[in-house]
Amino acid sequence: MSNEDRLRDGRGPRRWGSDVIVDAVNAHGLRYLTMNPGSSFRAIHDSIVNYGANSPRMIQCTHEKIAVGIAHGYAKVTGEPIGCIVHDTVGLMHATLGVYYAYVDRVPVMLFGGAGPMAYERRRPSIDWLHVTNVQGNLVRDYTKWDDQPASIGSVHESVARGYRIAVSEPQGPVYLAFDAAVQEDPLEADVEPPAVAANPIPSRLGADPAALAELADLLVDAERPVLVPGYAGRSPDAMDLLVELAELLGAAVVDTHIRLNFPSHHPLNATGTSALEDADVVVFLDVKDYGKPTMTLNKTDRTSQSRIAPDARVADLGLAHVATSSWSHDFMGMHRLDLQVTADTMVALPQLLALCRERVPAAPARREARARWRLAVGELHHRTREAWWAEAEKGWDNTPVTHARLASAVWNVVREHDWVLSAGTAKDWALRLWDFDRPYRHPGISLGTGTQYGISLGVALAHKGTGRLVVDLQPDGDLMYDLGSLWEAAYHELPLLVVMVNNRGYVGDWDHQERLAQMRGTPAENAFYGMELDNPAPDFAAVARSFGWHAEGPIDNPALVEEAVRRAARAVLTEGRPALVDVVCGHD
Repeated sequence: MSNEDRLRDGRGPRRWGSDVIVDAVNAHGLRYLTMNPGSSFRAIHDSIVNYGANSPRMIQCTHEKIAVGIAHGYAKVTGEPIGCIVHDTVGLMHATLGVYYAYVDRVPVMLFGGAGPMAYERRRPSIDWLHVTNVQGNLVRDYTKWDDQPASIGSVHESVARGYRIAVSEPQGPVYLAFDAAVQEDPLEADVEPPAVAANPIPSRLGADPAALAELADLLVDAERPVLVPGYAGRSPDAMDLLVELAELLGAAVVDTHIRLNFPSHHPLNATGTSALEDADVVVFLDVKDYGKPTMTLNKTDRTSQSRIAPDARVADLGLAHVATSSWSHDFMGMHRLDLQVTADTMVALPQLLALCRERVPAAPARREARARWRLAVGELHHRTREAWWAEAEKGWDNTPVTHARLASAVWNVVREHDWVLSAGTAKDWALRLWDFDRPYRHPGISLGTGTQYGISLGVALAHKGTGRLVVDLQPDGDLMYDLGSLWEAAYHELPLLVVMVNNRGYVGDWDHQERLAQMRGTPAENAFYGMELDNPAPDFAAVARSFGWHAEGPIDNPALVEEAVRRAARAVLTEGRPALVDVVCGHD
């Protein structure tokens, strides 16, 4: 019996303000509501379980940050928001890291909160005073698209409708709506019908200036060595086919940022990790926020960087990079020289750009031979680069602890036997190099900051639940240590998640910084472990996972044992319906 099957039917007529809130949430199709219990939304909780008959379906979490992370991961997969509700003030404080990363990652999250009681006479001594703030939205206003705190039950439907429209309109992002205890808990003085959602349609997408788009098409068709650099374009599953068609039409190389999965990894025009950028005469960014990371070389010791794009290359941008610039967060990234900037939603503009290029290519025969040579050169670059990756991967193949490349290869040998999804982590990019990413849903995008990956992976697994797909999380140990108690969620909600620990027993990203700094300053590099290791004692992730009902094995430091352990774990996920973890001890390579 599932946990939901244990619920008794408590449905009744609409009587309370919280019932109206549940109507508003359901009217906008929010299938799930993630939450960690909080008394400030006790009425909404009761109305979901009883009046709503667990619709939206409640996903109980052990921390508010994880609750937001699940909503984040789910939206990355589906393009649709789900709800997340947090306790007033202190619960929202716990959630803030998750909210910030949803904002940075342009993901729609409908974040709700309890508020108050705002009326003094309704507050319990001490606790309600400690948890009440005048305007809760101030906590997240700098990194949400909008916030609101409706003061009456009559305002609820409009507040939720506006919040939903804002969250899902491009560029997408989280919104926060707080509901006072009085709005939730007071009985209705008059009935409030469910909202007419059709009366508040989602605004149409932002289209391109026709003249600017035509200029971009001319630039691409006139190029001899074009390179496309896609970023958030792949948020839509339709983008991959469009980008393949555009690249093949133009003979263009594609350098994928992996912010979203934009292009098949084994396509011969995939030039990610190659020198194609240095040779390009035209570079076009497609919905990219950070121009620098995919196009610059970085000296990690002194923090200097240098562009890989030739000074005489033409550079253009198509996307929404400057539409949602924050005055608080510098996630707008560094500026880049541009010859042309076309503001538009790529899912509107890409089909139009493709049509314009189709019209122009037959009329530009002078570039045909040059593009053919470039197409051949890119294909050779692609082939040589992949061969070089495999050659590099074989170095230290039998090392103990396990290399990241050997780990990625062992996991690939298992997951390729199934319909699979890689959630966030990439084992220092080795999965991106060695695996065959052939379909849009294979990967919703690379991981963000530490303390976010596991929560997002839970959301990815929730989105794929019931599809028969195997969701794989290549999980760093430092990231999971933030959220170790949240292993419970995956077991309780029976999520199809296979966690393979990339366990290098430390915060290795920062460990590397300490070693570089020591080298630069002449201090002992061997001291870098201090304040960085997760060892002495080493966490036993498998033991913790088993205590929560997972199938779990490890720690494993023998590379020859990894593949079969992962195969057994995958079998447990797919046949037993429970999550599985394999703890693999990795080196610092």
